[in-house]
Parts: sequence; structure tokens; C-alpha cells
Amino acid sequence: MSDAEPLSREALIGTLSKGIKPKDQWRIGAEHEKFGFDKATLRRPAYDGPAGIRAMLEGLQRFGWSPVEEGGHVIALERRNAEGMTASISLEPGGQFELSGAPLKDIHDICSETGQHLVEVKMVADELGLGFLGVGFDPLWSREDVPVMPKGRYDIMRAYMPKRGGLGLDMMLRTCTIQANLDFDSEADMVTKFRTSLALQPVATALFANSPFTDGRPNGFLTARANVWTDTDPDRTGMLDFVFADGFGFEAYVDYALDVPMYFAKRDGRYVDLSGQSFRAFMDGKLDVLPGDRANARDWADHLTTLFPEVRLKQYLEMRGADGGPWSRICALPALWAGIFYDAPSLAAAWDLCKDWQIEDHERLRREVTRLGLRAEIGGRSLRDVAVDMVAIARQGLKNRARFSGGMVDERGYLSELEDTADSGVTPAERLLDLYHGPWGGDVRRLYSDFAY
Repeated sequence: MSDAEPLSREALIGTLSKGIKPKDQWRIGAEHEKFGFDKATLRRPAYDGPAGIRAMLEGLQRFGWSPVEEGGHVIALERRNAEGMTASISLEPGGQFELSGAPLKDIHDICSETGQHLVEVKMVADELGLGFLGVGFDPLWSREDVPVMPKGRYDIMRAYMPKRGGLGLDMMLRTCTIQANLDFDSEADMVTKFRTSLALQPVATALFANSPFTDGRPNGFLTARANVWTDTDPDRTGMLDFVFADGFGFEAYVDYALDVPMYFAKRDGRYVDLSGQSFRAFMDGKLDVLPGDRANARDWADHLTTLFPEVRLKQYLEMRGADGGPWSRICALPALWAGIFYDAPSLAAAWDLCKDWQIEDHERLRREVTRLGLRAEIGGRSLRDVAVDMVAIARQGLKNRARFSGGMVDERGYLSELEDTADSGVTPAERLLDLYHGPWGGDVRRLYSDFAY
């Protein structure tokens, strides 16, 4: 489907179905965001200036990254690997630095790619007096303290967000996440993976909970980032009950996406504010703002990126439930889901964990884990016990995958930290709180010195 073709509902369904890939072509993608900070003041860097985000993007170009510009500003970088797959570095609204990794064959490659990226970032950041921190929510600075990046789509989103929820601006400016992207080989396989991962996403949220501080003190949450998503925009967030209904497939997801109000469309290099407008009307050329202009394939692709459920479908499935964290957990998230998704017995075992949960319990659990972490309960069990089983299933799946690094070590080692968390029932956030109330003496600033990349 080219940008010039008029869209139809059938064409949109067909676009999603093009994500179907045979197993030998399955890949894994990892994404992670991190907060930059000035080492002297701990403040978030602005875009401009000798030690700003633009300087970071320019400095990274020495490593073979190519700039992507918008309105005369460098707003992203791209680089192809030896297989021709593209990775990108992009900016979230508050300057959070995001690596969207290339689709890779195994977790060894993902951890290598992530490590190389963090080394490159540190080299440039050290020259500029900057550091980077992986947590789920800004531990120190208010919305008003956060500089905004010069990207047109974010101006539109910032104006619209407060109309649909109380914490949307926090989502944009003060959160960081880790994500994993995985493939499917049929519509039925997509459905099974979507249902399983959506039901289990709060378990991953608890395992990765890492944002217990706001404005320099404990906030009452283990993952403030996940709490933000409970009050951002109900039209485009949440647990998507319809995914568990009989007959769910590409068609039902397209209908859901068509009913989510729009943010924008890009025309002649600029973003046009279409916030609250109907994509269906856009397909028919019936928007007053763009009279007679019909939505194209690029508009549809952009629209899909403005949906924010806990699991998102494009031409692959995105796992969206984890807080930002250290290098080890950036590697652990794709390992967790690859172990479950890419081994048929493990996928079946994971579905058995959650298939009898009640629909109304999905949203309840999503909200409860923000405060309770692995102490939450579901289906008559503690979430800790579910997490132990989930990680063990993933471990067996990675063993069955038998993807070795240098012919020696398989992928199971990347789950070690998650095994420790599940076995103990103590989340990363609770470990940070212990430090805060103990050795740190109530000083959140120690987070920047002790846990920066």
C-alpha cells in the first residue's frame, strides 16, 4: 500500500497482516529510554546550548549515525548494521534519549547493540558534562523544570493531553520505559501472543518496577510510570478487553484503532493539528481542517504510533509494561518475552498461567501493581508466585531456543536478575527505597551518582 493509494478498512487489515513472518525470519527488537542530566546540577538538559541534547546528537554522528532533521533541528539519528537493519536514536518530549534497536536474531546481539550504544553515549556525554540515568520516572524534577524538545507532533500532543487525563504531560515529560518487539507467524499466533502478553503485562510491570521517587522523595508507588498510564487518555491506553473476546484478530484491532481520536497528520513537512478528529472521516476526505485530503498509508502508520495500550500491535507486537532501568534489565525484558513467545510449549504454558483470569481482574491488577508490585494478587495467587512461574517458563523457552554466544552460552543468563526479583518478591523500586531510607540518608540525588550509566 503506497502513500498515494486511498485507504480502505480492508487495506488497513491487510497492512497489519503483512507482519506475518515464517519462524526462520523472526527477530527481536529492544527499545529503551533514559534521562539525561547535567552532572553539576542534575538538571535535565535543554535542546540547545553547548551541553544540550542537540550537542549529544551531533557528537554521536562520529560513530556512523546519520542525522534526521525537522524544521532545521536534528531530532533523530539512524544507522544500519551489517545486515542492513536500521537502528535509530530519537527524542521523547522532555529530551529522554531513546534507542530503538534494529530487529536482531537473539538476545546476545541485543545486549551487544545496547552495550555499544551506552558506551557511545557515555563517551559523548562525558565530554559535555552530562550523564544518563535509567529509571521509570524522573526522581527529582517537576514538569515545569523539564525542557521541551522542538518536535511538531509533541506541541500538538501537549495541548491535547490535559483534555483527556490528569497525567498525560507527566507521561510525555517525566517517564522512561524499556520495550521489546516480537513477531508472529499467523493471525492465530498473533492472537495467542497478544492475549498472553497482555494478561501477563502487569507481572512484567512489577518485575521491572523502578520509579518510587517524585520531586526528590518517595511517591507512594513502586512504579510511578505505570501509574501515569492509568490517567493519561482512556481512549488509547489500558488492557483492551476486546483482545480476549471470541473472534479477535487483525480486523478487530483495526476497528479499535479507527475509533481512537487522532492527534495529527504531516503535510508538506509540518504537523497539522487534528487532535480529537476521526480517522474514519479522514479516510473519506471529510475533515474540515484538511478539506478533501484523504488519509494515506503514512498517516495510518503515524496514527498507530499514537495508540498506547499495554501491548501494541503494528506488524509485530510491542511489550510496553516495563520501567526504564540499567543495562541488565534492558537485556532482560526481550529475553523474558522471547523465551515465552519463541518456543511453542513455553507460550502454551504462559497462557495456562493466565487463561482463567477474569477480564475485570486485568485492569484491577494493572492498577494495583503500581503500589503493591509483586505483593498484588490474581486468580487466588500472589503475583510473586505467578512471576516465579513466568520467569521459569521463559527460562525453559530460552533453553529450548538454544541460541548460543560464541558457541558457549545460551540466552538464559539474561534472566538472572528477574529470577532474583521473582524469588525474593522484592522489586527494584523497593531496593531503591531501602537505600533511600538507609545508606542514602534520604538523599535521592545519590541515585544519579550510584546508578547512572
